Amino acid sequence: MATIRNPILPGFNPDPAFCRVGDDYYIATSTFEWYPGVQIHHSRDLVNWRLACRPLNRKSQLDMRGNPDSCGVWAPALTYADGLFWLIYTDVKRRLGNFKDTHNYLVTAPSIEGPWSDPVYMNSSGFDPSLFHDDDGRKWFVNMVWDHRRRRSSFDGILLQEYSPAEQRLVGPIKNIFKGSPLGLVEGPHLWKRNGWYYLTVAEGGTAYNHAVTMARSKTIDGPYELHPDTHLITSKDAPDAPLQRAGHGFYVETSTGEVFHTHLCSRPLPGTRRSPLGRETAIQRVVWKEDGWLYLAQGGQVPALEVEGPDLPPHPFPPEPERHDFDGGELPSPFQWLRTPEPERIFSLSARPGHLRLFGRESIGSWFEQALVARRQTSWTYSAETVVEVQPETYQQLAGLICYYDRARFHYLAVSADDEGRRVLQVISCLGDHPDALMTYALESDLPLPQKGPVHLGVDVRLAELQFRWSEDGVTWIPVGPVLDASILSDEAGPGAHGSFTGAFVGMAAHDMTGRALPADFDFFVYREDASETA
Repeated sequence: MATIRNPILPGFNPDPAFCRVGDDYYIATSTFEWYPGVQIHHSRDLVNWRLACRPLNRKSQLDMRGNPDSCGVWAPALTYADGLFWLIYTDVKRRLGNFKDTHNYLVTAPSIEGPWSDPVYMNSSGFDPSLFHDDDGRKWFVNMVWDHRRRRSSFDGILLQEYSPAEQRLVGPIKNIFKGSPLGLVEGPHLWKRNGWYYLTVAEGGTAYNHAVTMARSKTIDGPYELHPDTHLITSKDAPDAPLQRAGHGFYVETSTGEVFHTHLCSRPLPGTRRSPLGRETAIQRVVWKEDGWLYLAQGGQVPALEVEGPDLPPHPFPPEPERHDFDGGELPSPFQWLRTPEPERIFSLSARPGHLRLFGRESIGSWFEQALVARRQTSWTYSAETVVEVQPETYQQLAGLICYYDRARFHYLAVSADDEGRRVLQVISCLGDHPDALMTYALESDLPLPQKGPVHLGVDVRLAELQFRWSEDGVTWIPVGPVLDASILSDEAGPGAHGSFTGAFVGMAAHDMTGRALPADFDFFVYREDASETA
């Protein structure tokens, strides 16, 4: 049997919902403010995975303009029944303060590639929704409920209500079926049924270093639910030296060979730190049913393993993702996403200049509405990225270049701009996440003069917590730009509070034009190359 090496989905891929259809396995993960919404990966052996689709790809399904950082699509749930895929998701419109605006929707499709339907509105009482298809044909909707009063905890338990496919709405009484364990912060519910028992797994402890998968069961779907003998099926909260930290929030699947596995999110902090630029990633653990009717990790204990014995399934590798993308096709290459807007033609084009990705400079960096930023996930502690841009800024309000980005308060930006006389210059702009107003710093004492016309090659090298920008006129001879910067700020943990940020580091291309003239910036290619000798 092949060995599963965790994480199976490296880089920002949290909240993994797990679904099997015949010999095919699918994992749906959260995308937050990145568009299109929801990543669905596909495998046939649980070892090798490929991105199959991002189903929320049009305005009628998802419009996140104005959504704050780390809002948007939270914790999707993917199931299959009645010849359809059923995808439940939340679009979070607010996360700070007492209130959260959490709108839950359902879309369906006959195949994983679609076409995916327009959404059916479900409710807004809380986030992390999931749909369970009972063996009597009834369908049940669960989500955590948010208590804005905060008299005890804002995480007030798991609500259950029946869903009527005929009426396309929730029907019948609403019941709080599970208040969680003493760990608290109960969320991420998933239901399934086995041997007459209803099993419920939830995420608890918050998504930082006390995270856990908690398990409970009941003879009736509406409870009462009894806790697992160990309370938690998977957690690293008591194992500070475990390589997979923040373990929690996942789902159970039985393979076609009768073996059982459970997904979970995790993070890998940089050595000697509590910062994880790769974000919350997806891992998978082999689990076993014991005579007491409960699941346990196959290796024993509760701490997730880096390597797991894979299932007895034929190997099914996929072609590797190319390091270089030349933007020669009519569609954006699959690793790339953009921020919030369902109108991508406003921020980029692959046809305006064939063989190039043209970005139209829009609002300022960090805008929650219309920002021309196209990027891909950082998936290794060590990587190099390169691109080349042709842009003619006329004012310091116009910028374009290479960006390492987490959110509006955490980024490093190697930008081609103009000085007061309109001459092209190179700048290094950072926001270090340590100020509530997201104030920027400039790493260079003075802007670096550039040739006044022609392409500018831009590069970055990231080695653990060190980030070094570089530039070149010809793409052969490179010159370092500025000091070594702190790459660790591009992480959840570098932000305010333990539970305030939920994505991961991206690297890509950006263009900003605060004049409103939408200055075009043409990028000929993008290279992302991991250092195989130093991968995380």
